[in-house]
Amino acid sequence: MTAKSWLTPTIIAVVALVLPFLLRDPYPQHILIMILIWATLGTAWNLLGGYAGQVSFGHAAFFGLGAYSAGLLFLHLKISTWWGMLLGPFVATAVAVPIGLICFRLRGPYFALATLALGEIFRLVFTNWVKFTHGAQGILILSTFPTKLPYYYIALAIWGLAMFTLNRLINSKLGYYFVSIREDQDAAESLGIPTTRYKMYAFLPSAFLAGLTGAFYMNYIAFIDPHVVFSLGDISVMVILVVMMGGVANPWGAPVGAAIYIALNEIFRAWLGSANVLAFGILVCLVILFLPNGVMGELGQIRRTAFRQKPAAAGGGQK
Repeated sequence: MTAKSWLTPTIIAVVALVLPFLLRDPYPQHILIMILIWATLGTAWNLLGGYAGQVSFGHAAFFGLGAYSAGLLFLHLKISTWWGMLLGPFVATAVAVPIGLICFRLRGPYFALATLALGEIFRLVFTNWVKFTHGAQGILILSTFPTKLPYYYIALAIWGLAMFTLNRLINSKLGYYFVSIREDQDAAESLGIPTTRYKMYAFLPSAFLAGLTGAFYMNYIAFIDPHVVFSLGDISVMVILVVMMGGVANPWGAPVGAAIYIALNEIFRAWLGSANVLAFGILVCLVILFLPNGVMGELGQIRRTAFRQKPAAAGGGQK
């Protein structure tokens, strides 16, 4: 890579490292942590749904499995929930294997429907299996750190891992296979690409990252229940809207969409109360209507509109 290609990531990394020292109040630090959580979850979804074209409506299942892997370690074995950050991603990946092997062999919306059902199944099971999961009562732990600064840097490291994984995959041979499957699966198969295998190559790291994010969420929030971490509307659907807001199949789409979502969520909640989700949904519809490729995908158009740039006239030489 050239020095120029490293410039933007380096600047972003430096800003991210010093930002919590500039925003010392716990509330803005909490906002930053939530942005990083959603950016990581969105990046995980974008790898599968954006680049490989396999739309998942059930990423809450992997997020929730990661969260409960951490919580159940403490509940039953009295083991620190931080060990769940090692266990949770592998539990989520293990569940993803049979789902992918079965559904990726089928055409049409079967995978999307299967993941949607998967999230709802886990929500119902974890709600009603009271002896094992505490059901709707949830799992409560004590916070490990007295300040939000350690949580911020852990969240930043997890997001960095997600971005590193995404960039390594999409800039390799796998990335070209993902895009070819997304654009035309029949053509990809006619070229000899084993599409089921390469869909799995996108699905498994996506589930792994979602599980890792869920395990961190358990440690940070210190409370989970099935209706929160396995939520179809608040997790599975919202992560799709976040990525669509920022830009599908764009490495920076999820982080930008997460920043917009969390910022507007706080503003709308202060102004509109419980109608904040509706307001954000309307905003996403407007973005899809006028910026179909998301904020990052339409960045050139936004710049031209903002600065009122006009295209150069043809043949604009001297008379």
